[in-house]
Amino acid sequence: MPVVGPDCNADFSVPEDECRTPTAEWNAAIDCLCPGRVVESLRMVGTLINATAILIGGVVGLTAKKPLSPVHQTALNQLGIILLALMLGNLTGKLLRIQKSLNHLGQFAKGRITRATPANSRRFSEGFLTCSILFCLTPVGIIGSLQDGLSGNFKPLAIKAVMDGLATMALVTSFGWSALLSIVPVVAGQGTLTLLAHWAQPWLHKNALVDPLDATAGLLVFCVALIILDLKKIELADYLPSLVFAPLLAWLWR
Repeated sequence: MPVVGPDCNADFSVPEDECRTPTAEWNAAIDCLCPGRVVESLRMVGTLINATAILIGGVVGLTAKKPLSPVHQTALNQLGIILLALMLGNLTGKLLRIQKSLNHLGQFAKGRITRATPANSRRFSEGFLTCSILFCLTPVGIIGSLQDGLSGNFKPLAIKAVMDGLATMALVTSFGWSALLSIVPVVAGQGTLTLLAHWAQPWLHKNALVDPLDATAGLLVFCVALIILDLKKIELADYLPSLVFAPLLAWLWR
């Protein structure tokens, strides 16, 4: 039963919802002043989580009975290099507009597919160009070629092969056998990257640059899985410069 306040008559002649309930008002005031509400209203949840993690890490480091082993120190250094490489790579990719450029090429290829007809006199050349763009200018092709040359991991290219094979089945109905000629630039482009990575692998291994590069490429492959499963939209092409920053930072960190 609401308590009679200054805005209420003794007989409740005014609407009941206009009567003030001190208990409810008091609870609302307390609720507004609680730390969780204040933090949420200030949009500082992520910042406080970050600060808490730093605090916990510092306390654990100060109270540890013995310092981190060389193995753990190396792992932390590698993690720092990879994260920094991804941030710098993403920033560079956005400045170079890599993903947007690939999106424009994709729209160009999509337009050629839509207009493809058996009566088109330019069907052969457009089929070759369209399929070459679709199969060659992909982040998976670049990442997979590097991993194949560095560590012999061909699985990313195997996944790409399945997707390209299914796409070719549909494209040959629009462009005919000219779609098959796209294997020439695929072999030339991806093969060149694989051979260059394989040629540079001994020098990279000698200078301890293979692990950060391979780990960065592995994270990008994981992003590919997220994109394929439609779990997260990631502008993957903008992260490709990370593959250059990872060995460079590892070289400077020595």
